[in-house]
Amino acid sequence: MLYPAAIEVQQSKATSLLKLIGNTPLLRLGKLDADLPGVELYGKAEFFNPGGSVKDRAGLNMIRDGERTGRLTPDRVILDATSGNTGIAYAMIGAALGYRVKLVLPANASPERKQILRAYGAEMVFSDAGEGSDGAILMCRKIYEENPGLYFYPDQYNNPANWKAHYDSTALEIMEQTDGRITHFVASMGTSGTFTGTSRRLKRELPGVQCVSAQPSSGFHGLEGLKHMPTAIVPGIYDPRLADDNLWIETEDAYAMTRRLAREEGVLVGISSGANVHAARRIGERLAAEGEAGVIVTVLCDGATKYLSEHFWND
Repeated sequence: MLYPAAIEVQQSKATSLLKLIGNTPLLRLGKLDADLPGVELYGKAEFFNPGGSVKDRAGLNMIRDGERTGRLTPDRVILDATSGNTGIAYAMIGAALGYRVKLVLPANASPERKQILRAYGAEMVFSDAGEGSDGAILMCRKIYEENPGLYFYPDQYNNPANWKAHYDSTALEIMEQTDGRITHFVASMGTSGTFTGTSRRLKRELPGVQCVSAQPSSGFHGLEGLKHMPTAIVPGIYDPRLADDNLWIETEDAYAMTRRLAREEGVLVGISSGANVHAARRIGERLAAEGEAGVIVTVLCDGATKYLSEHFWND
């Protein structure tokens, strides 16, 4: 039997689920930089967020912004297009806060993502797989326009609350975790929120930091959630002026790095994380070849549990 004093102590040690979003670890990828003298590679382990991805940050900030502005009320359904991770964040947060969630995602989203969304109780509508995330965006807009009074449409691709989540948290954490030693920040782009918000804050606080974006090498690629900006619907929050350089990533290189992270570092992450680390290592190789040192930070966007049905693991 617990006495009232003991119950009070237990409650004081507890926390809410949403308070676990952010403050993720920064992992040293020591095996991947072992052959790069003077270069340190780090990955921000966003799979430690309760929803399993970096999108928890933006999802929470957009929902809270909707509440503050009065656009999200208890009678409205949260509606957005997603390739998976932001949808999972909405579904988790919606369940915690008591909101209904409806998501439009490409039909070829991984089975694991669909099952997670079902578990959280989210309603799903599937767009044409061949149209990728752009097809989901167009379908979502149509659904919203048919009944705008029913929905809160955060529109993650055009909502400043997306990138501001990283401006106010991710960038500050990286600066603290590297003791301000970071020289390069590298991130691939979907909505571009992580790259935009983190880069804006880093450039403000540490003007010497180089911010490097990464994109799939063509519009036809296997990097779920990432955009090839020249051929895609460009997010309204995307600011190309922030990138000091851009790297074009081949799908097979991202797959290979994802496998390598698991087998050499023991870090089991998703495909966009593999793309990020591949891009970061390319920057490290460039620095090492020029005899320069560097502290390179990238983002491990999510864990691998949503991708384990993918065939590339067997290669």
